[in-house]
Amino acid sequence: MKQPLSRPSNLVSTKAPALSSVEANAQHPLNKRNPAKMTSRTPKSIHHKTLAARAVTSSAIASLLLTSSFTAIAQTPNAPTPQSSSQTTVQNTVQAAPASALPTLRLDIPHSHNPFNIYRASTVPQPNLANSPRVDSLIHDGVLELSLDDAIALALENNLDLAIARYNIPIAEADVLRTKAGASFRGVNTGIVQNTPGGGVGGFGSGAGGAGAGGTTGGAGGAGTGASGLVQSTLGTGTTVSSYDPAITGTLSYSNDTTPLSNTQTYGVQSLHNKEFIGDVTYSQAFATGTSFQFVFDNDRITTNSPFTYLNPELDSSYTVTVQQQLLAGFGLGPNLRYLRIARNNQKISDQAFQLQVITTVTQIASMYWDLVAAYEDEQVKSRSLDFANQTLTTGRKQLELQAIPAMDVLKDEGEVANREQDLTIAKSTLQFQELLIKNALTKNLDDPILEAMPVRPVRVPTADTIASASTPAVSSSATSPATQDVIAEALAHRIELSESTIDLQNRDISRKAANNALLPSIALIGQYGGGGLAGQPNALSSSTVASTAPLSFGGALANAYNASSPDYYIGLSMNIPIRNRVAKSDQYRSELEARQAELRQQQLKKQIRIEVRNAQYSLEQSEARVVSATKARDLAQKTFDITAKEQQLGAGSAFQTLTARRDLAAAESALVAARTAYEKARIELDRSVGRTLDTNSISIDAARTGVQSAAVQTTTTP
Repeated sequence: MKQPLSRPSNLVSTKAPALSSVEANAQHPLNKRNPAKMTSRTPKSIHHKTLAARAVTSSAIASLLLTSSFTAIAQTPNAPTPQSSSQTTVQNTVQAAPASALPTLRLDIPHSHNPFNIYRASTVPQPNLANSPRVDSLIHDGVLELSLDDAIALALENNLDLAIARYNIPIAEADVLRTKAGASFRGVNTGIVQNTPGGGVGGFGSGAGGAGAGGTTGGAGGAGTGASGLVQSTLGTGTTVSSYDPAITGTLSYSNDTTPLSNTQTYGVQSLHNKEFIGDVTYSQAFATGTSFQFVFDNDRITTNSPFTYLNPELDSSYTVTVQQQLLAGFGLGPNLRYLRIARNNQKISDQAFQLQVITTVTQIASMYWDLVAAYEDEQVKSRSLDFANQTLTTGRKQLELQAIPAMDVLKDEGEVANREQDLTIAKSTLQFQELLIKNALTKNLDDPILEAMPVRPVRVPTADTIASASTPAVSSSATSPATQDVIAEALAHRIELSESTIDLQNRDISRKAANNALLPSIALIGQYGGGGLAGQPNALSSSTVASTAPLSFGGALANAYNASSPDYYIGLSMNIPIRNRVAKSDQYRSELEARQAELRQQQLKKQIRIEVRNAQYSLEQSEARVVSATKARDLAQKTFDITAKEQQLGAGSAFQTLTARRDLAAAESALVAARTAYEKARIELDRSVGRTLDTNSISIDAARTGVQSAAVQTTTTP
């Protein structure tokens, strides 16, 4: 079979490198309707070019119909115009911008050497909703021309499922930062976003889309928790973890207190008047060993109107250093760093989940692309069938005028034309819907009506004959052959779902050990040391003749507090022994159950992957056989039609027999289109089930994270 998809010989394909966002908006031909964007081509010019291209195509078809016999028309393949030796094809390679030139999302939390920035909010830019410049580079004469590689590149740049999933990466990093301070993790969404309509993903045994929050599937350790029968209620359970970020608290106050008294015997005045100025500072911090530290520095200045005090004003200064160490529950790095370790594992799961999102999206886009190819080719088949029916009807009417055939034959021809028109209408609407689906999947917005209505033409598609002759080891081998076992081993080594499950088991083991530690009684060793100092002026109102030994200034009080002249120390044990301990025991046993449950789920996942791989192999083998059979059926229908047409020319057959043979040929061509589409989808599913999707399509995860593809773009110019 010849190349099923054609490119006009006068079509010039030009692809530009990736531009900056400003340049892209300035050069994008679809931004004319936005006053804030400049264009080099208006939508009107695109529309005129589209009409001109269609007019040229219509004129060419009309000329061909007038100068060719109906047999030649019926055999006209949908292939490129043959190239003579004098025609040349110029291949130009234009390097796109590097991946770091246009980051769509900052993937790390901003840091600054300015110590005050930790008290300022960090903002995230608004999402970039402009389509990438690659969309413009693929538009030629008002038609969006797509190869499979182009579709995948556009999806990695513009698909909103991927854009949503990219935010999970910095969200997971923010969770790690939170747990470094000793706070509990908030969790991340590790499910797969499947909000793009069209092209269902995941073959045998795949999870249903939308099982998690935000249109995601269920995933380990994220918003999809509870899916697949798993429970994660004890994830992160254990003893209380204090903050590892040091904190400084202080009090600065002034009070003026007047207290009426019933006699003057106690204070020497009828109304006691005190003024107090207080300045206290406390520094506290916890450590991952289960140790907590606190330093308290207290100061005050007190004045009074009582003549019975020796110092007025009185200056007090003291400090206390307290260290507390947990000895059983809450002791060691294990229970105190569990939040951080789980958050880091969740970050790994989030990275793995993004790779799985890329695989899922690429698989979906590839399936949608082949649906588009099938719709495009089927529309071509129906169009050729209608052209032949119209040719036959025109010939029949001329023969009727000459009274060479009965009127009944013309009525049959008219009925056949009506049926072919119906088939073509259905095929065109199907094609338009597939065009809309793939444009929706490959763009960030379809606000421009020109782009929304623009036709999409698939290009550079392999032929069915190539598919039929392809040799695929995974297909030709039996289910029990070493090749099949090697493919299964490859899938078990590369499937991201298994990697996520392994990391999830590590999280559960961390939680299980922390729950075991929480069973122990709480015993804390506490040590405290401090000192105090006193100073002040002798009370001028006092009649006492006893001289004060206290220093006069606050500096003296501060010196006495720290010279160990008045030490204050304490050491002791604090114990909390629960009698029945039912809460901790329940959490501990539940964590054991959940860990064992997750182990069973991992084993089930391995079995599921085996079934998926074998099912994909079987589907590919069946699809290949279907392509071979459909190719033979098409060839047989073609020969039958050729013979019938020849018989009609010689007067041995009727037009109705020829129409019937042409209808059978169209059905065989449509069956071949469907068989080839099924084959391509089976190959895509096999790549997904084995975990080869990224390698097969040469996809860089680092580039996918930024949304900017740096692959070289091939530009083909045909004179």
